[in-house]
Amino acid sequence: MENYTIVLLIMSLMIGASGMADKIKLSAPVLLLLVGIGIGFLPILPDIELNPEIVMLLFLPPLLYDAAFNISFRDFQTNINTISTLAIGLVFITTVGIAAVARYLIPGMTWPLAFVLGAILSATDAVAAIGITKGLGLPHKTVTILEGESLVNDASALIAYRFATAAVTGIAFVWWKASFQFLLVLGGGFLVGMVTGILQAWVLRFFRTNDMVIISLTLLMPFVTYLLAEHFQVSGVIAVVILGLNMSRLSRHKFPEKVRNQSKHFWDVIIFLLNGLIFLLIGLQFPIVMKKINPEEVWSFAGYAGIIALVALAIRMIRVYMQQFNLQKAFDGKRPVSKDALFDSRTSFIITWSGMRGIVSLAIAIGLPVSLNDGSPFPMRNEIIFLSIAVVLFSLLGQGLSLPWVVRKLGKK
Repeated sequence: MENYTIVLLIMSLMIGASGMADKIKLSAPVLLLLVGIGIGFLPILPDIELNPEIVMLLFLPPLLYDAAFNISFRDFQTNINTISTLAIGLVFITTVGIAAVARYLIPGMTWPLAFVLGAILSATDAVAAIGITKGLGLPHKTVTILEGESLVNDASALIAYRFATAAVTGIAFVWWKASFQFLLVLGGGFLVGMVTGILQAWVLRFFRTNDMVIISLTLLMPFVTYLLAEHFQVSGVIAVVILGLNMSRLSRHKFPEKVRNQSKHFWDVIIFLLNGLIFLLIGLQFPIVMKKINPEEVWSFAGYAGIIALVALAIRMIRVYMQQFNLQKAFDGKRPVSKDALFDSRTSFIITWSGMRGIVSLAIAIGLPVSLNDGSPFPMRNEIIFLSIAVVLFSLLGQGLSLPWVVRKLGKK
């Protein structure tokens, strides 16, 4: 099959499956995953292996920008305590928890390799959270916490991954250097996002009478911001999120109503296509990875993946309920905690159950180095990729399929 034929086939399948999902009242990302897995096993379809750099560049900037643009900045500030707790602290706790389980559960898994796997699977995904929770009628606060967490935690996971892979390749790990680099990467991303946001605001005001230029520039700037941040080796994720938050505030006061409406329709189409494609492509990767694993070990590693998915969910549940308790305790103790930042046990469970892995975990796993610095193969590379994709699928299918039922059962209060 020619490349353009495959692209047209995948686009057609994505649009058709998305339409069918609406008809049968099933989450579109879940159906797209199942379709991707199904057609991935067809012998007539060639293997479509994703380039992780292209995945990160093509999908992350516009999806993160759109999510940040549409989130309420005021609500983001109100829930910043919970968001930062889940997006930073929980990421590192999950990394350690998964690493410990993998180290003692999986034969041949060393501590450095276990930490690589833990870092890959440590963060929930903005695309998954938004794609699957959309249309469920979740409370606004719950959506804000989920989106805010998954917008920021990608940066934490990527930093943890860098240090874990460095340990595998033999580079010494120093805590104070790691902490300093973490702050540098986050702060640098924040600075790049602020600078590009200011520049974009100035250019938009200069071309304020040209609707097409304004809309085209809003599409271009997330990619420019991401690439600029990555060039300076700081967080492109944080940079794009800050850009989106800044533009969200600007658009409400400076954009004419006509431009806002045109921009919204344009971005709705872009996000629909990107969301659909990424979930279909995640499904397509599973059959490819299965071929690289010893057939006798497939079921064993699938079982390991199931256990890891449950462990990650349990760690998340404990931390979310601890956060609910800590906020209530601080509020009762007259500490500076807003009443609007508090949430109940129902919200805690929904926040827990909505935390799914997705595109970032997939891209990081596929981007594992093929060899070490000395030229030897990266240990257990295929096994780690298989485990990562399997955990992503368990997370998206298990939690994604049951989330509507969970929301109905607990109510929408």
